[in-house]
Amino acid sequence: MVRHYGVFQFKPEITQEQIDECFREMVGMVGQIPGLLSMEHGPYESSEGLNDGYTHGFLMSFDNAQSRDEYLPHPEHERVRQIVAPRLERLVVFDFVS
Repeated sequence: MVRHYGVFQFKPEITQEQIDECFREMVGMVGQIPGLLSMEHGPYESSEGLNDGYTHGFLMSFDNAQSRDEYLPHPEHERVRQIVAPRLERLVVFDFVS
């Protein structure tokens, strides 16, 4: 299984409604992109303060590396990326195998 983990820092002018739309669209990719098994997300919730300004995180699970690789150029991912990316100040994505 491949985990596709990311953290977002949204631009200051982005509203909660726009943030909700981003994650709704991302969750909507499950079932539309082969091999994308699940998508979880949420806001930063820790008193540690080690988030470096990132406010939200997500975790996608793919059945294998090939599915993850095919997700990247998939038209549905590209469509959602066009909604999410312009709203971001910063982004980190990290993949690992579990």
